[in-house]
Amino acid sequence: MIVFVVVTGACNSPLRNVSNQASIANPAFEKYRYSGDGSCIVSGHRGGVEFPENSIEGFSHVLENMPAFFEIDPRMTKDSVIVLLHDATLDRTTTGVGKLKDYTWAELQETVRLKAHDGTPTEYKIPRIEDVIAWAKGKTIINLDKKDVPLAVTAALITRLKAEDRVMVTVHTGAQARFYYDRIPTIMMSVFCTTRNEFEDFLISGVPPDNVIAYVGPSINSDNRYIVERLHKMGIRCMISLAPTHDRLATPEERQEKYLMELAAKPDIIETDRPVELGKVLH
Repeated sequence: MIVFVVVTGACNSPLRNVSNQASIANPAFEKYRYSGDGSCIVSGHRGGVEFPENSIEGFSHVLENMPAFFEIDPRMTKDSVIVLLHDATLDRTTTGVGKLKDYTWAELQETVRLKAHDGTPTEYKIPRIEDVIAWAKGKTIINLDKKDVPLAVTAALITRLKAEDRVMVTVHTGAQARFYYDRIPTIMMSVFCTTRNEFEDFLISGVPPDNVIAYVGPSINSDNRYIVERLHKMGIRCMISLAPTHDRLATPEERQEKYLMELAAKPDIIETDRPVELGKVLH
């Protein structure tokens, strides 16, 4: 049985603390720690498909239908304002053209609007990360992907806004994980553990498992089963992403068949471009 959990808010494992420092657990992320209860958390990849990606309007729409957290994409403008945009260029997801770094925040607000997933222009604007963090308080968790914002700038932003209770960061290496942990001991991270080398790199970092969820790839299968089992013994939830695979199938019926196949492998977290649709399957 799949249990659908609310994610706006630890299990106990003897293998949990791989660091020589004491873990400082963040109560806001209690539900993100693996306990073997069969629950599955949904992560909306850039929001969802009903509204423009990386928009507060899209995040709000998902939460009106189901609990979820959101993987989002911070990038910097010409005047060093951090905004949400997946690509380095404006062309695909907005009415603008060219590189984001060539625009100031004021220029974006005045002239650029977000596009719907079918490319139709909308009235919605590119949001600042600070506005998204403020909006998320008491509602959800946002997971900041690694784009062009320096780690030090991201850490300083989270600290200044006192946003450790609602911001998670994606890290691709153990060194990146350690960088954040040394500066914000309560920070929650989504760590890449898709291969044994990545998993061992995380272990070497010494970051406590209480601070981590692990991205293990597009599926749980024989290639990563060993890693998943090790992570579970450490009390770490394992996340898969359907965004590059099943989410792209043409019909809801095709997608549902594949979603059910992935659910049979019991992932702890599923990242998807279609959180509302996946939520219906989970129920």
